[in-house]
Amino acid sequence: MADVNTIRSTAGSRAAQIDEGLRAHMNKVYGTMSVGMLITFAVAWAVGTAPGLLSVFRDPVTLQPNILGWIIMFAPLGMVFAFGAAINRLSAAAAQLFFYAFAAVMGLSISWIFVAFTGFSIAQIFLITSIAFAGLSLWGYTTKKDISGWGSFLIMGVIGLIVASIVNIFLGSPAIMFAISAIGVLIFAGLTAYDTQNIKNTYLAHAHHGDQEWLQKSGIMGALSLYLNFINMFMMLLSLFGNRE
Repeated sequence: MADVNTIRSTAGSRAAQIDEGLRAHMNKVYGTMSVGMLITFAVAWAVGTAPGLLSVFRDPVTLQPNILGWIIMFAPLGMVFAFGAAINRLSAAAAQLFFYAFAAVMGLSISWIFVAFTGFSIAQIFLITSIAFAGLSLWGYTTKKDISGWGSFLIMGVIGLIVASIVNIFLGSPAIMFAISAIGVLIFAGLTAYDTQNIKNTYLAHAHHGDQEWLQKSGIMGALSLYLNFINMFMMLLSLFGNRE
């Protein structure tokens, strides 16, 4: 009986340690994401409210990008692919630094919103996105339903959005832009719940290995995933409902 009680006590202690580690891991993910968001919007505001800086990338009146502007526009996409390819060769500290650099470049790429939309509208849509994101992420974390099957469908949706967005750069169709934004909100809402559950399940599957370096890098990748979901939902909601200057 003593041996059974000892085993139960050990198992309970181990489960408590994993639960505590999961909470710390998720806090680190959300904390890293929040710092990235702060960097993005600080850079976007600093550049978007300074016509001299914005003119380096875009025409301050028409907001059409120049050559450097096109590079800045597509740089975040390239950095995401590069990050995914290099993550195994980077240290946790280097991965975090890369993420913050990515957040700054993303800030440059969306800085034009401070000219195109009213400040109140940007703040309002940001608040709406924050509430929606928090609810979706909480549901993804707490639900007992396995939503891992959503992954392939949602990723295919993202690829479709990227292709449609590139095509519409040349077509300039408001109807296609509206459809991209409306469908995109739904896709990134689903990804928010999916990624949250995936971050949680990945930690639980690997926590017993004790590889802290891997867990730290996994947390940064998780922060990047949630960050991208938030930014994309925000930009698409802004496109749909934002009040233009």
